[in-house]
Amino acid sequence: MSDVLHIVCPHCHATNRIPVSRVGDSPQCGKCHQALFSGRSVALSAATFATHVGRNDIPVLVDFWAPWCGPCKSMAPAFEQAAGQLEPQVRLAKVDTEAEQLLATQYGIRSIPTLVLLKGGKEIARQPGAMSAGDIVGWVRSHLP
Repeated sequence: MSDVLHIVCPHCHATNRIPVSRVGDSPQCGKCHQALFSGRSVALSAATFATHVGRNDIPVLVDFWAPWCGPCKSMAPAFEQAAGQLEPQVRLAKVDTEAEQLLATQYGIRSIPTLVLLKGGKEIARQPGAMSAGDIVGWVRSHLP
């Protein structure tokens, strides 16, 4: 296993090389100098999705949601709480299925909210329906080594 992780900046989307031993030390992006981990989810578009999913060496948990969806809106605070508990081991991201319909189609999203856990660009788990922060954290941890 490599002693360096590739971490994509949630602000400028540049890929950073971070020593594994320093991931928990509040690393900053080498390009924009902002924090690589803020304990908050990152909104992804079609233009940034592939970079985050394919270049991050840590797993990425994506919440496929829509602004008109009641359960999506009620789960949003829990998803943000989960981000604070799971970073820096997991990057949490959100995809608005109304704005990014092609991504939703590509991932076969049939109901929202749907959580998709990806590692190395490949889907490793999927969970439809709203969940509490504790349930999100527990579900993610149950699918990772």
